Amino acid sequence: MKVFLTSYILFLFIYSLNAQDNKNKEPFAVQFSGVVVTQDDITGEAIPLPYTNIYVKRTSRGTVSGLDGFFSIVALRGDTIKFSFVGYKPVEYVIPDTLNSHFYSVYQIMSRDDVLLPETVIYPWPRKQYFKQELLTMDISDELKRQAEENLAEKLIKEMIKEVPFDGREAVSLELNKMANDAVYTGQIKPMRIFDIMAWRKFIKAWKRGDFKRKKKD
Repeated sequence: MKVFLTSYILFLFIYSLNAQDNKNKEPFAVQFSGVVVTQDDITGEAIPLPYTNIYVKRTSRGTVSGLDGFFSIVALRGDTIKFSFVGYKPVEYVIPDTLNSHFYSVYQIMSRDDVLLPETVIYPWPRKQYFKQELLTMDISDELKRQAEENLAEKLIKEMIKEVPFDGREAVSLELNKMANDAVYTGQIKPMRIFDIMAWRKFIKAWKRGDFKRKKKD
């Protein structure tokens, strides 16, 4: 009788363990949510990390954190949630398989991952053997300098001055200068250029040089 009673109690115990184990293995949906943060480099305080990639491993389900670092995703007990962001170390979080609530929240901290990339030098030639040929055939003329000299040519600037009208500021300045010159000779007769000896001297020199002769057209 004692042997039978002991066997019966042992059977009930094993059966309860199996039932509990099967219950834990049943799909149990969990609303997994929380906030992703990182440490501020200046203040050292925790700040939200927006646009962090969050997805359930071995599935196609995922989401991203908002501007305030908040996220929310549906998963199952025992699922592994992976957090990743460029420049930060990836983090994996396993949802406990002993949960009895359908809601679970975490406060996930992300750490920076400083990566030092090796130096990469990019050349415009497919092989270094082409360097000598390209160097010998290189056009070393400064095109930008040539264009700048053409744009600043005295003849071109004079033509532009003739074609470009005065703006409001220049027109007012010319008018004020004219009024100031007129005010100098108020109450008297302005000097006439025909009696200017220096002007006559310049005229005679120009006439001797032939500045007033008509130039033949090409």
